[in-house]
Amino acid sequence: MQNISTYDFKGKRAIVRVDFNVPLSADFQVTDNTRIRAAIPTLKKVLEQGGSLILMSHLGRPKKAEDTFSLRHIIAEIEKQLGTPVLFAPDCMGKKAAQMAAALKAGQVLLLENLRFYAEEEGKPRGLAEDASEKEKKAAKAAVKESQKKFTATLASYADCYINDAFGTAHRAHASTTLIAAHFPNDKMYGCLMEGEIKAIDKLLVSPEHPVTAILGGAKVSGKIAIIEHLLDKVDNMIIGGGMSFTFIKARGGRIGDSLCEEDQMPLALGILRKARDKGVKIYISEDVVAADAFDNGANTKICPVDRIPDGWRGMDVGPRALETWQKVIMDSKTILWNGPAGVFEMPAFANGTLHLVEFVAQATAKGSFSLVGGGDSVAAITQMGYADKVSYVSTGGGAMLEYLEGKVLPGIQAIRE
Repeated sequence: MQNISTYDFKGKRAIVRVDFNVPLSADFQVTDNTRIRAAIPTLKKVLEQGGSLILMSHLGRPKKAEDTFSLRHIIAEIEKQLGTPVLFAPDCMGKKAAQMAAALKAGQVLLLENLRFYAEEEGKPRGLAEDASEKEKKAAKAAVKESQKKFTATLASYADCYINDAFGTAHRAHASTTLIAAHFPNDKMYGCLMEGEIKAIDKLLVSPEHPVTAILGGAKVSGKIAIIEHLLDKVDNMIIGGGMSFTFIKARGGRIGDSLCEEDQMPLALGILRKARDKGVKIYISEDVVAADAFDNGANTKICPVDRIPDGWRGMDVGPRALETWQKVIMDSKTILWNGPAGVFEMPAFANGTLHLVEFVAQATAKGSFSLVGGGDSVAAITQMGYADKVSYVSTGGGAMLEYLEGKVLPGIQAIRE
């Protein structure tokens, strides 16, 4: 397997799978350039060594080619961050793209149009009638898979080497993240972002310094079951917050009022508590909560024990006693994973617990702990407070990070390793 740090890019065209699926305003301005900025170290490394770049990405979930999802809208932002002009191929297939790729000179950058304008990128058939028979569905899927080979070969033909720097899509076995790698058996590698993500998560899963603490939040326990069970063999402490905590509280016989609860997950929650006890993992669930009489930022609030929330009230944020306990656990930890908010973070009245977690994790990092932060609300909280550079690593991965934490083999990572 090649390494981006040692590979010689001089005179070579590198096709790079980036994740430029960024949010756009109504007038097509990039409103969050985090993913573009994250790819810059990889792109600059190729250019500084005398190579040229062919960038490919998806944007949104288009069902056909349409201007709303055109990558041309983000060219200005890429140029601003990269500090060099960016050429644009109005299609990722066809003669124009091939000609532009072939004509690239050292230091030049070409952006291909949205990969998902083609069904072949995801390998899923489009345009099937709702009442299509199983036979028709199977035939359509086979047809897309067959044409996917040509699609992938065409993309590969543009370049001399392949770099996957899109960790956010590494859990998808798509043409540009997985299949294309086979066309570069001796010239494929991870980009700097992918390398960083893998090393950061492996530092938690493979070679952590103990004590290890996982802070898991969010609305539903069902979405975190696999992660929790996998992490029970890796961590010493697990802090469970957010809406998912009430499923555990009710399963233990607590009164949670109108708080969010997945009753069908209660047996699993009890099973997790038993496994944690058997493995010597300490589980910390909020002792007290900020309860509200409505799911509203302006609702009346009061602090009450987590297992004695009155009817008509619901837990909306972690309480002050729990925060004191959590702070001590976090400050005593050497390795920290944080994924998911402590409360209804999107409402300012109930963001206090999550914002305190930002401070605790940053303080522990300053003391020398390794901290990995991932998940939309956790990353948003870190960014909102200007603390992104005060933790060890902020993951851009989203779903890919979650699947990796579950112990799954990600197709985008495997395709490079093979």
